[in-house]
Amino acid sequence: MLLEHIHSPTDLKKLKPEQLPELAAEVRKFLLETVSKTGGHLGSNLGTVELSIALHYCFDSPVDKIIWDVGHQAYTHKILTGRRERFHTQRQYKGISGFPKRCESEHDAFGVGHASTSISAGLGMAAAASLKGKQSHSIAVIGDGSLTGGIAFEALNQAGHLKKNLIVILNDNEMSISKNVGAFSAFISRKMTGRYYRDLKKEMQLLLKQIPAFGTDILHFARRAENSLKGFLTPGSLFEALGFDYLGPLDGHDLKQLVEVFNNINQLDGPLLVHIMTTKGKGYKPAEETPSKFHGVGAFDVATGKGAAKPALKSYTDLFGETLVQLAEADPKIVAITAAMPDGTGLNPFSHRFPDRFFDVGIAEQHAMTFAAGLAAEGYRPVVAIYSTFVQRAYDQVFHDICLQHLPVTIAMDRAGLVGDDGPTHHGVFDLSYLRHLPGITIMAPKDENELRHMLKTAVYSDLPIAIRYPRGAGFGVELDRDLKCLEVGKGEQLCDGNDLAIIAIGATVYPALQAAEALQLKGISAAVVNARFIKPLDTELILRVARRSGRIITVEENALQGGFGSAVLELLYDNNMQDVKVRRLGLPDHFIEQGSQAQLRSDVGIDAEGITAAAIDFMK
Repeated sequence: MLLEHIHSPTDLKKLKPEQLPELAAEVRKFLLETVSKTGGHLGSNLGTVELSIALHYCFDSPVDKIIWDVGHQAYTHKILTGRRERFHTQRQYKGISGFPKRCESEHDAFGVGHASTSISAGLGMAAAASLKGKQSHSIAVIGDGSLTGGIAFEALNQAGHLKKNLIVILNDNEMSISKNVGAFSAFISRKMTGRYYRDLKKEMQLLLKQIPAFGTDILHFARRAENSLKGFLTPGSLFEALGFDYLGPLDGHDLKQLVEVFNNINQLDGPLLVHIMTTKGKGYKPAEETPSKFHGVGAFDVATGKGAAKPALKSYTDLFGETLVQLAEADPKIVAITAAMPDGTGLNPFSHRFPDRFFDVGIAEQHAMTFAAGLAAEGYRPVVAIYSTFVQRAYDQVFHDICLQHLPVTIAMDRAGLVGDDGPTHHGVFDLSYLRHLPGITIMAPKDENELRHMLKTAVYSDLPIAIRYPRGAGFGVELDRDLKCLEVGKGEQLCDGNDLAIIAIGATVYPALQAAEALQLKGISAAVVNARFIKPLDTELILRVARRSGRIITVEENALQGGFGSAVLELLYDNNMQDVKVRRLGLPDHFIEQGSQAQLRSDVGIDAEGITAAAIDFMK
C-alpha cells in the first residue's frame, strides 16, 4: 500500500505521477473506514482527496503556506502530513482536532473553524513573505459556500490591489458557479498557465510598447481580445475584474490535469484564482446522493450508509423548528432566517411549509442580522437561527442595527454552551458575556425543551430584541405543554427551598443543580435551587430574597465566567449593598476548552451534578 509509506509531503513527492490515482483511492478508503467509526465531516473531505494530493505534490509545505477554509476539507491534508496513525483520534477527547490547528503541525499554516477566512489569512501571509523578501506561495483553499461570506470578498478586493503572490483555489462543489467543466476550457487553462505562453505574452507586451504611436493602442486591443476570449469560454470575469488571473473551471478529480496546472502556476506571480469543480462525497454513493446528510456524520455502517438509531428524545433543535412552524401557522408576520444552516438549525420544516417566509442568506451572519432588522422595521417578526459561536461574527450588527434601534428581532442561538467534538471553534460559551452589556436586549435560556417553546413564543410576541440560547443535543424528555404561553420577562422560578445556600442556575445547568441539591440533602446540607430563566433582566426580587435567606450563593452557567451570568449576579448584589453575601461562581475557566463529549467536558469544568455537589460541600466548609 502506498499510503502506509506517506508520513510527510516529502514522501509523497517520491511517487511517480501515475501512482497518484492509486494513492487517492487508498486515501478515500481510509477516510471511509475511519470516519465511519469516529464520525466527522465526510462528504466535503471525500471531495478534496485529489486536490489535497496535488497541492502537496506540487508545492512545498510548510515553506509554501496552504490555508484551508473552515477545515471541513482538510482531512486528506492531515493524513498526508504525518497524522495518519493518529487520525482515528480526530474529534475525540484528547485526540487531534477535526480542523487545521497551528499547534498541531507545522503544515497547518492557519487555524480555522469558522468559514470565509482563508483568503484574508493567505493574503496576510503573502504580504509577510514579500516584506521578508521570501520566494514562497500562499495558497488559500475556499469552498463555494464559504465564498458567500463578506470577509472573503473584502480579501479578494485587497488581494487584487496588492498584487502579492496569492493563489486562491475555489473548490466549487455545490453552487455550480459553472457547469462547463469541458475538455476545451480545461485545455485553455492549462495552456494559459504554461511557461511558453506566459513568456511569449510578456515579450509581445514589451514589443508592442516600443512601437511608436500605435503600440499602446494595439496592446490595449490585445488585452481586450484575450479577456473577451476568456470571458466567453470561462466564468471568471468577476475575479478578473477584482484583479485576479482566472483559470478554470477544472475537474477537481483529474489528478493529471491538476498536477500539470499546479506545476505551471508554481512559476507565476501575482494574485491567481483557480476554479475547480469537485463532487461532495466523491467515490461513496450514499454521500454523493445525499451530500447534506454526509456533511457531518456520526458513526455509520459503510455498506449501507446508515447511522446509529436516533435517540428517542427530541433535540432542542427539532423542537425549536416545530414550535416556530406552529407559531407561524397563526401569524403571517413571523419569518425565519438562517446563515447556510437550515438543517442544522431545525428550519427545514419551516422552509417547506413557508417557502416565501424563509430566507437562507448563505455564510453571511452579519447580513442575516441586518436583513432581519430591515424586516422588523417593516413590521415583521424575524427569527434568526444561528449557532452561538457564529453569532459572534455579527456582534456589531446586533448592537447597531437591532438593539440601538429597538427592533423586535429574535436571535435563536442553537448549540450554546459546550458542543462536544468540534472543539473550541464551535463551543458557544461566550454569548452571555458579549451580549448582556448591550442596552435594550433581553436574554433567556430554558431549563428544558418545554420551556424553550414558551420562550420562543415570548420572544416573537415581544417588542424587544431578544436572544434565546439553548444547547446542542436532546432535551430531558419532559412533558410538553399543549398550549404555549408568554413568560413574564425578567421573572425566574424557585424550584426547591433551602436554608444553607442557594444554587442559582441558568439554562442547561438547572437540572444538574437540582440533582446536586438532592445529593447535598443526603449530606445534611439544605440547598435552594433557582431557575433564573433570564440573564437580562435578572429577577432582582427573587435573587435578593434567596441571598438574604442563606447568605451563600452558587451560580452555575455553561458560559465563560468572565462577564457571564455569575458576574451579573455579583453586580446585582453589589448594587444592592449585599457585599456580605458569599458567592461562588461555577462556569468555564479563562482558557479555551478542547474537544470531547459534552458529558466529559462538563465534568472537566465542574458544572455537572457531581461538580456542583463537590463545589457546594467545599463552599460550606
